[in-house]
Amino acid sequence: MPSSTPFLVPCVPTKTGLSALCAPPECGPEWIVDQALPKMTMSAPHTFAAPVNLIPSSKKASARAALIDLDDSSRNLISECFRQFGVDPVSITADSGRLGREKFDACVVKIAPAAEPLLDSVRTSRSNSRMVVYGLGGSVQQAMKFSKYGINAVFNEPLDRPSALKLVRSTQMLVFHEFRRYARIPVITEVSMVVGGKNRFVVSSQEISAGGMSIKSAEEVAAGQSVEVSFALLTLPRVWVRGTVSWRKPGNKTFGVRFDPQDERRLLVKNWVDAHLEAGITPPK
Repeated sequence: MPSSTPFLVPCVPTKTGLSALCAPPECGPEWIVDQALPKMTMSAPHTFAAPVNLIPSSKKASARAALIDLDDSSRNLISECFRQFGVDPVSITADSGRLGREKFDACVVKIAPAAEPLLDSVRTSRSNSRMVVYGLGGSVQQAMKFSKYGINAVFNEPLDRPSALKLVRSTQMLVFHEFRRYARIPVITEVSMVVGGKNRFVVSSQEISAGGMSIKSAEEVAAGQSVEVSFALLTLPRVWVRGTVSWRKPGNKTFGVRFDPQDERRLLVKNWVDAHLEAGITPPK
């Protein structure tokens, strides 16, 4: 009896260059049906040929995520999401000292005033300073209060499985230190913006690259508008860069800014991004 059971192969993003850096954010790699299994013939009545093994033999290196002082419900849901992408969740307490003794590739921290000493210890740690930091709960404004610690992404509360899975899927390459495949670095920080040389307001970043950044804001901006943005990133002192609004998504109040290639100040951002990527390409141990 012929078989037409499909198998799945990864779909690799094809955008490259500056257009890939400043295009609207996309989800991580999806899975698509590519082709069917080879036909199998019956060698005898009710006897079938041995199935073909199409599962790739190579697996991603193991990565660990520290879930710090999370309640049972949050810990269980986030653990399930991490496991789906091959990340081993480890439940720890902030006062256990394990962040200073063990190597982790990511951590999840409740966004609250008490988190500041913990975030400071993470970012000054010799072994964990480059880990991906997920915030849990809180508003964007609250997350921006910790912008100097470079929170990469936030699980919104109340938690729901589809949204949590989407967040982990879109950032998993960072956790596995596959930075070169991830054109943009997720980071939430406060951004001061001047539109048209006169209107000034404060927004929050979502992702940043050498060529531009994506921003979340309720302010109305139009594609093609000239802007100037100012922000600071971990080891990067505050910098001002001219740019242009390159795309808008009114539904989720986000837009992209392409840095002006004639503005040499953008090279400070590029150097920071390159250094961040180079420091993170070492496989996790």
